[in-house]
Amino acid sequence: MLIKNGLVFTEKGSFEKQSILTEGGRISMILPASAMIKYSGEVVDAKGCYIIPGLTDIHLHGCAGRDFCEGTADAIKTIAEYELSQGVTSFCPATMTLPDNKLEQILSCAAAYSKAAPRKGCAELLGIHLEGPFISDAKKGAQKGEYIQKPGEAKIEKWQQAAGGLIRLVTIAPELEGAVDCIQKHRNIHFSIGHTACSYGEAMRAFETGADHVTHLYNAMPPFLHRETGVIGAAFDRGDVFVELICDGVHISPTTIRAAFKLFGEDRVVLISDSMEAAGMPDGEYRLGEQAVYVSGSKALLDNGALAGSVTPLYKCMLNAAAFGIPLEAAVKAATINPCRSIGADKDYGSIAIGKRAAFVLLEQRGLSIKRVILENE
Repeated sequence: MLIKNGLVFTEKGSFEKQSILTEGGRISMILPASAMIKYSGEVVDAKGCYIIPGLTDIHLHGCAGRDFCEGTADAIKTIAEYELSQGVTSFCPATMTLPDNKLEQILSCAAAYSKAAPRKGCAELLGIHLEGPFISDAKKGAQKGEYIQKPGEAKIEKWQQAAGGLIRLVTIAPELEGAVDCIQKHRNIHFSIGHTACSYGEAMRAFETGADHVTHLYNAMPPFLHRETGVIGAAFDRGDVFVELICDGVHISPTTIRAAFKLFGEDRVVLISDSMEAAGMPDGEYRLGEQAVYVSGSKALLDNGALAGSVTPLYKCMLNAAAFGIPLEAAVKAATINPCRSIGADKDYGSIAIGKRAAFVLLEQRGLSIKRVILENE
């Protein structure tokens, strides 16, 4: 495939007039727009468009009426189809805090799905985000308290085996007994501090041990106070920790989003959707982690009024960030290369570079609507 006449989002973080040639599902050449090339294959005219890398969502629970925790191939496929339609070309669905046997079944299903032949018209399953059950009851949010448990090294090993090695990210509350030991032992997994009541010191110890990520910054954690800065302050001081932001206009305010980008810089912020099954669906009653969720407009709430994920796809979160005052280039980075870097997937995904996966979103320069999503199978 040859994609020409568009403004390409380069690895320098800027838009430049270039042409892209792909072969076998990979980017084979990147040429100046003025370069002459004879090509007999499919030609895509991207005139009037930005060409950005396919988006990567590393924290979502579901969409289009389906939930990853259903533990079926059909549910994953439906989620993957909807995500691709929204510009997401690779994703890491998140689990909830559930019984052990249910979690193991979900992970095994994902492993089997991943081993099957690539599915045309579907975003790629890049990994799994284990959001529960190693969390604080005090900050459980929409997670079910009765299934919360202490972190266990053997448990993570068992689940990783069931998942066929797909677990890339584990949310953990570092104040729990055994949490630091798990972080220290499992160096091949990225640990994210979240759903936690920990202090600055407890968070810093986890980061010094190897944790390198924060789950939905500001949500389900102590606030950033002037004396006890908690997880937010510890992540800021470390300088090498990625932080997730839910830019749905509900979970955190536009001012908070602008402040986060200034605090952490555009290379450390990871936009996520944290979407649940109601994303792409009408208002009504849905489910998340065995609990009823009531959706009205852009809000998804439990019976007690607590937020229960979002109904906003990552693409719209990216546009929201730009509308809230974040430069478009920074918003694109936060939805593409940053999430890939945060889970160690940036060798193949997240930017437009020779050798990487041929995954692109063509955005109309006027209005930033999606004109086309391209994901070539290898």
